[in-house]
This record gives sequence, structure tokens and C-alpha cells, in this order.
Amino acid sequence: MRITVLGSAAGGGFPQWNCNCRNCRGLREGRLAARPRTQSSIFVRPDAGDDGLLFNASPDILEQIRANPVLQPARRLRDSAIAAVLLMDGQVDHATGLFMLRERGSPLPLWCTDPVAEDLSVGNPVLRVLGHYCGVERHRIPLDGRAFAIDGLPGLQLQALPLASKAAPYSPHREAPVPGDNIGIVLSDTARGTRLFYAPGLGEIDPAVFDAMAGADAVMVDGTFWTDDEMPALGIGPKRAREIGHLPQSGPGGMIEWLGRLPARVRKLLIHVNNTNPILDEDSPQRAELRAAGIEVCEDGQAITL
Repeated sequence: MRITVLGSAAGGGFPQWNCNCRNCRGLREGRLAARPRTQSSIFVRPDAGDDGLLFNASPDILEQIRANPVLQPARRLRDSAIAAVLLMDGQVDHATGLFMLRERGSPLPLWCTDPVAEDLSVGNPVLRVLGHYCGVERHRIPLDGRAFAIDGLPGLQLQALPLASKAAPYSPHREAPVPGDNIGIVLSDTARGTRLFYAPGLGEIDPAVFDAMAGADAVMVDGTFWTDDEMPALGIGPKRAREIGHLPQSGPGGMIEWLGRLPARVRKLLIHVNNTNPILDEDSPQRAELRAAGIEVCEDGQAITL
């Protein structure tokens, strides 16, 4: 399978439009060894063919399509390589890019869980609005471990795992989480026998999640915050990383510790990096710590083959 990282930042991108933290200001002024990033999304294609699966539709989707020609193969007057969209959750930075796909000439195949479909029909009625344009052909993602496939993408098999995280602020069950608010995906190439575990929002690693990570050839997981108190310490917001459903990289029980327990053969990548995270500075000690641990930070436009 061929994976293209369309966006590697958390909500707001990097630099964030209204932020003057050390990272954002440093990037704008050319004083930081860092690269701009759009909001997180990946595009996965089987080995054969142009079409693929879009994981999350960020508000930056039009910029991402322009920057990545694989999404526009230009085979006909109106064309797209996006065979379907799969949503990992119902958050603004992962779902509102669906509006930008409204000119599609037929209903958009959309895979999501029942709670996410509810969020995007009631709390933030994206799906209802799209009904006035191209429409949506919605498919339910099973949460019982059953494998499923996407029409038109032979050789790709998917399995979903419910994750401990937080639903969107507009979700009817924001303060009463339910399975399916947020998921991880095991994506398998049945011909090659390779696997990717993808979870851009991950608040806790339970035994089932760790087993899925350990059984993968590569993991692409939550890189939002370096410390649990990152936002409060900077005076940006009162909530800690774990409170809003993100496992920080550093500290006891953090992402670095968990990734260090994986078999040496597993490639380890962080995605969904918040603009405040010091790992965005390529010269920072935090980035050096990741390199020493064999952990990569995803970049926009990065291509990975598994």
C-alpha cells in the first residue's frame, strides 16, 4: 500500500492563524528550524491503480489536493482519486473538509461510526448540508473487530478499534463518551501482508490497542502534545492533554514509553502535532530525544510504502 501524509498538524495547523507562541512566531519570522503543516489527514492507495481512501477531510483539503497530485489523476473532465472518505472521529479538523467535496457528481462514499454520524447530523450537521449538494452514501464502521473493505480498493482490508478519547465539543455525548467517538484503524495490505496502525487521536493505550500496534509494520499515532500540561503552562488554555483525549509524548506512561515497548521492526511515526509542541523545532532537545528513540515526526507530503 502507498500512503501519502496530506497533513500532519493538529487542529489549526502550523503556524496557527492567531497564535504567537514560540513555535508559530519563530516559524513566521524564519527563526525556527521547522516546516509549515496543514491539519492531519492521510491518503492510502493499494499498489495498483490511482484511487485511494482519504482518512479524514480536514479544512485544508483543497490545499492538500493542490499540493499532492496523486489526488487529481485528471483522467476525465471532472475527476478525483478519492474513492471514499473514512472519518476517525467527528472533530472539526477532521470532518468539515467534507464541505469542500460537495461538487462531486455522485453521493460521496463515507465510512464512519454511528456516534460520528450522529455528531455530524445533530451537533454539526455536515451530512445534512451535503444532502443539498452531492449527498452522502454512508457506510457503518463495525466496532466488533470485523474486517471490512472499500469498494474499488482491492487488496486493502480494515479493522476498527474503539479508543479512549473525547467526542467533539458539539457532540450530544461530549461528557458521556461512547464506543466509536474515536477509533484507531488497522489497515492491511492483503497481497504484501503488511499492516499500518493509524490513530491520530489517542488518549489511552489498552491491551487491545497495544496488541494492534505491536502487530503492525508501522504505527502512525497521536503526536499532539509533548507534556500533559503543555497548554496551561503556556497560558493558552486550562485543560491538560489527557483531559481532551491526547496521550502526551513525555513522562511516565507517555507515548515515548509505550512506543519503546514495541518490537524493533515496527516503524514509529507521530502525526496530529499541535502548534505548541516543541518537537516541531527540528533543533530542539525534544526532537533529539525522539530521534534517539527511533521515533519519526510526520511531514506534509511524506510518502510511505508498506
